[in-house]
Amino acid sequence: MPELSRSQMVVYAAVAVALLLVGARAIRGEGGTAASFAAESGGGSGARSFSVSGQSSDLVVDVTGAVRRPGVYRMPAGSRVEAAVNRAGGATPRAGLEAVNLAAHLADGQQVVVPERVATGAAGTVAGVEDGPISLGTATVEQLEEIDGIGPVTAGDIVEFRDEHGGFSSVEQLDQVPGIGPATMEALRKRLQP
Repeated sequence: MPELSRSQMVVYAAVAVALLLVGARAIRGEGGTAASFAAESGGGSGARSFSVSGQSSDLVVDVTGAVRRPGVYRMPAGSRVEAAVNRAGGATPRAGLEAVNLAAHLADGQQVVVPERVATGAAGTVAGVEDGPISLGTATVEQLEEIDGIGPVTAGDIVEFRDEHGGFSSVEQLDQVPGIGPATMEALRKRLQP
């Protein structure tokens, strides 16, 4: 076997390094940069998971409440609330999914709260509806109309604003919705969450 000269060895080494770099880029382009982190809390059923990916078009949402695996999840842009609930293992048997707009678009940083069904009172009305805040990310026009100071037109404007802007990151964003003044904002802060 002939002996390699110093210049030939340098050329072969440069080619090997170039091939390694091209290979690393190919792997990175196929999702090789994605990493998953999972932190389990005591009891096993409260696992929280979070995925990190190099794609900037993803959304990060917090799914909590009556779901099998509450946690923070990365979802593709344009995903709906139903996809986030399914990603969290689906609703538990005690979930009150009728209170969640599963067709709503998700927004980055949104918290999706799946409430538990509440027992009906003796008069047949749902107990505790006034107690908890309503999620701006999933509230229906009918749910928003139940809040003092919000009529059907304003409720429709809120839902339209949410759909056009990809959701609400805070209750204060309601200032941008026509027809909501300072007095209404006070009532909304008590009854709504992002």
